[in-house]
Amino acid sequence: MQVYAFIDGSPIATAVCDAAAWTSLRVQVPLKLVHVLERAETNLSGDLSGSLGMDSREHLLDELVALDERRSKLALEHGQHMLAAAQDRVREDGVKQVSVMQRHGSLVDTVAEMDKDIRVMVLGRLGEGHECSAHTIGSHLENVIRTSHRPILVAMPEFSVPGNFMIAYDGSSTAEKALDMVVASPLLKGLPCHLVTVCPAGDERLSQVEHAAQKLRSAGFEVVNERLEGDVHDALAAYQKDRGIELLVMGAYGHSRIRQFFVGSNTSRIVSLSDIPVLLLR
Repeated sequence: MQVYAFIDGSPIATAVCDAAAWTSLRVQVPLKLVHVLERAETNLSGDLSGSLGMDSREHLLDELVALDERRSKLALEHGQHMLAAAQDRVREDGVKQVSVMQRHGSLVDTVAEMDKDIRVMVLGRLGEGHECSAHTIGSHLENVIRTSHRPILVAMPEFSVPGNFMIAYDGSSTAEKALDMVVASPLLKGLPCHLVTVCPAGDERLSQVEHAAQKLRSAGFEVVNERLEGDVHDALAAYQKDRGIELLVMGAYGHSRIRQFFVGSNTSRIVSLSDIPVLLLR
């Protein structure tokens, strides 16, 4: 298994490389850099014959086909250059075992095909088709997260090696699985942990939180156990800023799509609002 980093021409690509290099070195497995050429990049506009009209000249179609082929070739070469630059970047970060791969198809299908070989996936919050603005996530991100069963590190425009991390814990089965993965993995070993839950005083989940804190301490983590009140997103964001948290860890999508349709998705919203990398655990 390897760390897989999915890169493109977005401004976040450099941060993805740095985050992937840090992850590869921490878990001590090779790194694979992947660029996916989606059909939209190479398909000019589909079947144009119907829009040409009765008087259109046949050579126009030939020129469009040639243009499409040229565009595909340029996109392929551009991707190869990006992969070469990304490879240089992660080697500068200290990664010695790195390989590259270029694939045609959709990002979601590619992730599904490779999922069994992924130790940790790293990708940016936004792809190259979006402006690098705050509080926006890429159109494929949620589908990729739902498709993969592996840990996913979502990089933000800037990445620096985290000196601590925060687990957003709600006592759900998803949160328990995430906690077990943190305990078992070398990725976050040695980093101070802030175990944070958002609930009223006296909530029955508090006993679970204390049990979770003990599990982390038994695994050697230095743990700060905090209870917050109020809106989940606002409370976590304020705590992150006040305490200088540099990495957020949480279980992803613990509820069904139907429930999320009515009450919203904490996972998507937190990723959207976060200014620090988010490690999602399934």
